[in-house]
Amino acid sequence: MAVRHQLIKRHPDAVWAVLADGRRYQDWVVGPYRSRPCEGDWPELGSTLSYSVHLGPWSLSGRTIVRRCEAPRELELEVESGALGTARIAIEIRPWGDHSLVIMDEHPLQGPGGLVHNTVLDALFQLRHRRMLSRLAKVVESCPRQPSEAV
Repeated sequence: MAVRHQLIKRHPDAVWAVLADGRRYQDWVVGPYRSRPCEGDWPELGSTLSYSVHLGPWSLSGRTIVRRCEAPRELELEVESGALGTARIAIEIRPWGDHSLVIMDEHPLQGPGGLVHNTVLDALFQLRHRRMLSRLAKVVESCPRQPSEAV
C-alpha cells in the first residue's frame, strides 16, 4: 500500500483551500507542468481537471476526476493517464493541534500499474508522495493566514 502522511503547520481549512482550488493542482501534484479546471465546479463530485506531463521528448495528457468529496476533510480523485491507466488518490485532512495531518493513499486501478502492482511500484509511489506532500505543505504554509487561524 502506498500511504504516506505529512504534518502541515496550518489549520485544516488552509489545507482544504489549496486542495479546493483547481488552479493550484499543478503547484503541489508531482508530474503536471500544466493543469486547468475542465468540467464542473472543482472539487464537486464529478468535476474534472485536465493536465499535461512532459517526460523527456514525450508529452502525456490526462484528466483528474473527483470521485468523492467530503469538504473540508476528504477528497478522493481518479487520475486517468491514457495508456498508463488509472489510479485512485485519497487525501484525508485531520486536525492535529493547531496544525493538519494530511494522509495520502494511492493505488493503481487499471492499466499497466494495476496489472503489475507490487512493492517496487509502491516504493515509487512513496517517493512521489513524499515530494507531493512536501510541495503541498510549502504551498499551504506560504498562503496568507486567515483571521480565524491562530498565530
